[in-house]
Amino acid sequence: MNNNHRKITTPQSLNTYVKGICDIMRRSGRAGALQYVPELTWMLFLRILDEIEEKEREEEQALGKVFKPSLEYPYRWRDWADPLGKKRQELQEGIFGGFMSFVNGDLIPHLKELKDKPGVNSRQKVITEVFSSVEKTGIDTERNLLDILDRINELSIEQVEEKHMFTLSQVYEGLLQKMGEKNNDGGQFFTPREVIRIMVKVIDPKIGEVMYDPCCGTGGFLAQAYQYMNGKVDTGSDREILKTKTFYGREKENLVYPIALANLVLQGIDEPHIWHGNSLTGLETYGGLFTGAPSIYDVVLTNPPFGGKEGKDAQTKFAYKTSATEVLFLQHVMDSLKKGGRCGIVMSEGVLFRTNENAFLQTKRKLLNEFNLWCIVSLPPKVFLNAGAASKTNLLFFIKGEPTKEVWYYDLSDLNITKNQPLTIEQFDEFFKLLPRCESSERSWKVSIEEIEAKNYDIKAVNPNRKDEIDKRTPEELIGTIEKENERLLEALKNIKNKGV
Repeated sequence: MNNNHRKITTPQSLNTYVKGICDIMRRSGRAGALQYVPELTWMLFLRILDEIEEKEREEEQALGKVFKPSLEYPYRWRDWADPLGKKRQELQEGIFGGFMSFVNGDLIPHLKELKDKPGVNSRQKVITEVFSSVEKTGIDTERNLLDILDRINELSIEQVEEKHMFTLSQVYEGLLQKMGEKNNDGGQFFTPREVIRIMVKVIDPKIGEVMYDPCCGTGGFLAQAYQYMNGKVDTGSDREILKTKTFYGREKENLVYPIALANLVLQGIDEPHIWHGNSLTGLETYGGLFTGAPSIYDVVLTNPPFGGKEGKDAQTKFAYKTSATEVLFLQHVMDSLKKGGRCGIVMSEGVLFRTNENAFLQTKRKLLNEFNLWCIVSLPPKVFLNAGAASKTNLLFFIKGEPTKEVWYYDLSDLNITKNQPLTIEQFDEFFKLLPRCESSERSWKVSIEEIEAKNYDIKAVNPNRKDEIDKRTPEELIGTIEKENERLLEALKNIKNKGV
């Protein structure tokens, strides 16, 4: 192995370094983030996996045990991608184009078929699924591919120490956000990190609890919950439970499913149990990583897609029929919680105030009758702007097994969110201060179940405490202001004409 890795000492330098890799990919035929992020994903995944397995081999040898790696020669990163690797040197000394032929004709097909081998283990299944959407590398030339591999080879656990691995995963998360920027058509897969952090903090998942996200996208909620819970690990047994028996998700999109798997492994989750298929219809593409999954969960954290339209095949599984994707997902989440289980879910505003469609009404009635919907946070418009969506959204928090008596609301809808000024966790300082006792303030208030029933289950946040600025000018004063503005405008036009414009 090449141990002469250049040290990358700050998050900024790491970010710059990874951006440099992406720049080569962009000029090598992978123009947009939806092209270069999947390419970088499988390469980075194999790089980190190789080092994880080398560390595990050393630990097993120290205990006198035999370690069985997921990949054998010549398919390990150290064999074919490392500049000092035996297979790479052999290929580079061979015929022109031999390296590219190996990657496309041998390596990728081998990794795609691993899950079909006898005695396959869960990690080998993950490897195959990471490659489920990869037919061949999209990099245009062998020289560019080797350049990219050399740079990724520098990203080692030796130089990004394990305690700083989250820095590397944050850089990768930033790349995932690029997939969700405007005109990139990837926003449906990305929830802003600050929203996820807030929701995880409110739900406060514990070691031993099992978590589920039925539309996990790139795995943001599962990854953040892992980081949050990892700080509470006390024993080796706790760590084993967290890494292998805690995180379950479902994802439909072929492009995104492998990225979710790679992201979670990169974060430190050894066994991400992600089911590939349509959560609403139950139609499975691949369920091999979901073997033994529970049917109900302690914690659900999720952001279902907004505004989608589902056909009859999706609606048949649900008590309240509707084409609205978010309402079907809300029903799915309600069915997926254990008694006493907790949920945090992002919900579009329309679901809260719509009372004219039967499925909306019945779903909300069931939610309030059988769950304690104890908190609704009204988010500012444009929170999802950087993810390519401008929908007005809310955060709903509820517990299964007890009816709602009152809902505590917290209102942030007046904040001005822009692309350059996204939502920050600091804007929730007062929320977390008031949260333990659900206290009232200018931004928070309580509404009883009786009031909600009287409004026919319209649960939209309407802040009774907001002090709106009222224009107290008389009609005469307003007319005078308008006339003065008109005079200024006419004067400006006259000046422009005089200059001959």
